[in-house]
Amino acid sequence: MQTRHQSKIGSIPSTEWDLLSGTDFPFSDHAFILSLEKSLCVGLDSGWLPSHITLWKNKKLIGAICLYEKNNSFGEYIFDWAWARAYNKNGLNYYPKLVSSIPFTPATGKKLLVRSSEDYNEIQKKLICEALNKMRERNCSSLHFLFIDKEEVSIFEKMGFIIRYSYQFHWKNEGYKSFEDFLSTLKSKRRKEILRERNQITRQMIRVEILEGEDIQTEHILTMYQFYFSTIYKKLGQLYLTEEFFYMIYQKMRKRIMLILAYDKDGDCVAGSINFLKGENLYGRYWGCKGNYKSLHFELCYYRPIEYAIRKGIKLFEAGAQGDHKIKRGFLPEITYSAHWLENEDFRYSISKFLLEEKEAICKGLEEFSPHSPYRGKSPSLSV
Repeated sequence: MQTRHQSKIGSIPSTEWDLLSGTDFPFSDHAFILSLEKSLCVGLDSGWLPSHITLWKNKKLIGAICLYEKNNSFGEYIFDWAWARAYNKNGLNYYPKLVSSIPFTPATGKKLLVRSSEDYNEIQKKLICEALNKMRERNCSSLHFLFIDKEEVSIFEKMGFIIRYSYQFHWKNEGYKSFEDFLSTLKSKRRKEILRERNQITRQMIRVEILEGEDIQTEHILTMYQFYFSTIYKKLGQLYLTEEFFYMIYQKMRKRIMLILAYDKDGDCVAGSINFLKGENLYGRYWGCKGNYKSLHFELCYYRPIEYAIRKGIKLFEAGAQGDHKIKRGFLPEITYSAHWLENEDFRYSISKFLLEEKEAICKGLEEFSPHSPYRGKSPSLSV
């Protein structure tokens, strides 16, 4: 078994890499990561320096970690700014650190990529050990695996990592036959509110169109970038993604993309959302709108994707990182996990205590959630 450290995913054959990435997580696809690198969304100037680790048996790729050396904490969505301030207050450097994550993508998926024909536990342990070695060789303060798959939690715990609990709001398909069937499981107030919001789209004379695969044209994806840009501009956010990135995923990943576009009565495209799908999972990523339209965000980012998921038999829809308002629209809180190694033992001890308290607070909050569920009776798929 040979270990290689690679600063460009383009040096790894996509046919080998994609045998590792699993069936339901599009963001670890070679094409997605390559698009981030080629469009300069990641690289030295971005604070995300690719430092991928791969394991090989001769010319066969058997394991990999998508890894980045970072000099800031932007674009991660598992917030550790307070940790960095504590290090600085004590005269220590928190940066650089190593992070295994899909940049700017707060979605859960496996971070320890293993070829299905190999010994899963052995390759997982080897990958983690190699990442720890790299952390020490690069004189990094810490190693972080963000939004890990639930199945990966146990291996990280066994290897001495601290597990951090957080949560998002996900929608799960409980075998619904139609959108109306889904609505019938909601409390009356929530059901009426969704119907009212959807009726507002009709009253505003807005036509909504879903595009996927070959139906998506260059002008559609470039329009979607403009919507993304406008949202970031309005919110004074960080513009992580470039127009070239949108064009590259259009070229390389069209079969994974689903666009939802809205047109006004004059035929002008006034809003859009971009979603990624793979296997039985659907992920809502970005949206934008020009003008003020009632409930259009809910229609394009929640209701149409849910309708699509029901029609296609998709089991999971993740609509992004934030928003308690999703609860009213059928989304439920779901635990997400990250794994952290702090090389400094004093800080590892202090942060582990903090994370234990944070976990207890989150779990207690979820246990007390039931009266606030949008569903009649017991909430489907809600677990702590």
